[in-house]
Amino acid sequence: MNAIGAENSHSGSNVEAFDVEAVNSRENRSLYEARKAIHPKRAKGSFRTLKWWVMAVTLGIYYLTPWIRWDRGSGLPDQAVLLDMANRRFYFFMIDIWPHEFFYVAGMLVMAGIGLFLVTSTFGRAWCGYTCPQTVWVDLFLVVERFFEGERNARIKLDAQPWNGSKIAKRSAKHIVWVLIAIATGGAWIFYFADAPTLFVNLFTGNAPHVAYATVGVLTATTYIFGGLMREQVCTYMCPWPRIQAAMLDEHSLTVTYNDWRGEPRSRHAKRMRKEGKIVGDCVDCNACVAVCPMGIDIRDGQQMECITCALCIDACDGVMDKLGVERGLISYATLGEYNSNMAIAHASESTHASTVSLINPENVRGKSGQLSDKLIHTSWRSFIRPRTYLYMAIYVAIGLAMLAMLATRERLDVHVLPDRNPLFVVLSDGSVRNGYELKILNMKGEQREFEVTIHDLDGALIWLAAGSDEPSSRVRIHVEASKLKSSRLFVVVPKHQIPDTKAVFSLLVKALDDSESVTHDVQFEVPG
Repeated sequence: MNAIGAENSHSGSNVEAFDVEAVNSRENRSLYEARKAIHPKRAKGSFRTLKWWVMAVTLGIYYLTPWIRWDRGSGLPDQAVLLDMANRRFYFFMIDIWPHEFFYVAGMLVMAGIGLFLVTSTFGRAWCGYTCPQTVWVDLFLVVERFFEGERNARIKLDAQPWNGSKIAKRSAKHIVWVLIAIATGGAWIFYFADAPTLFVNLFTGNAPHVAYATVGVLTATTYIFGGLMREQVCTYMCPWPRIQAAMLDEHSLTVTYNDWRGEPRSRHAKRMRKEGKIVGDCVDCNACVAVCPMGIDIRDGQQMECITCALCIDACDGVMDKLGVERGLISYATLGEYNSNMAIAHASESTHASTVSLINPENVRGKSGQLSDKLIHTSWRSFIRPRTYLYMAIYVAIGLAMLAMLATRERLDVHVLPDRNPLFVVLSDGSVRNGYELKILNMKGEQREFEVTIHDLDGALIWLAAGSDEPSSRVRIHVEASKLKSSRLFVVVPKHQIPDTKAVFSLLVKALDDSESVTHDVQFEVPG
């Protein structure tokens, strides 16, 4: 026991000594690795062209939409898209949303979420790679950076060289333009909340609200920091979607894939190695795919959280394959099921041949005989359009159609009736009983309307407006301005001999005289005892 204890004690002291030494050796090290600047090279190809178009269209929509005019009639704003916070209205061309109709906005948010699920489960992170605001503004900032600092190699050399007049000038010019873009971004945002031309003038004359300047300042800072300084760090560390997307993908989802069954083993001396009878793949290890990646990753390492599936690596690799005279597709959009099947086909074919030349080089996979090429599985729409895709599409379309139907059939009249609480009723000198109500009529049309108010299901009841000069009658008329809410004081009186024994419920019918649109509101009539 003593020997064992001594041995354990000695062993423990060795562990402790090792731990102390390890801690001492690391005490001067940083716990976090410093960020390595990523300087993506400009890619050329179909996906890069698509991204240029997406960037131009999305930025054009964002910056220009507040300036589009839309005539809604006298007294109403003529801005096509406007979030009128002061009057609690949302205008979108011919559609206007009132506060009590906010469920339409909620429906659009639900549709956006379902659409994101649909796109991600089908095409991977296509949203992140093409239309995410972070991606779009980073692309724009990179255009500015290349203009002032040059292409990738020039920017890397500029980073390494000491500070001098040329470097200061280039960096200063770049950051000044970045700040101007950021200011324009913040300015464009606030134009959605007020009349754009008026607010534009007020901004430069110092007459805009303080919240406008604060909003521009915050958005300027975030755009400059996120799009210019942090870039890929926002996608990797701040955005939750890379972690969520794993739950949305399966073996039928299209993702950017390096087909290593064709590219491996890679070599920069493929021609010489093939002449020597060595096995070699199509990948020549040129790192073109890494050079163009805005996230700074190597797609050949497999699927990674950082990948935003922008497909620029496909463009870069296809360009290299064209120069080598090899068929494109070493890096391509593919499903996991397709990848695994082609991997199995390539390995099965390799095991049935005794050739010393790789069965996954151009002469065998894409070669003249086409024996292996004919067996390969290629992506078709059936491989990624599946029951889950149909389910997302069905939900998306159903919500959209329901909202359109509700918009097409919604009433442009809303009525609220609030009974007096103190006193509940008044007994007049002739023995009749009077109840008071506050009648609120909301005219949601862009024109003045006249409404007729009548009473039903209360025998002998008469009504009149407190502010009017008319005698009590069976009906009254109320004028309401375009897109306005009018509150009126309304009295209902029942003669003595027709007073109900207990409190009764009657109906107020509010009817528009121009189009017969009407709303019925049930109201309670209070009586003594």
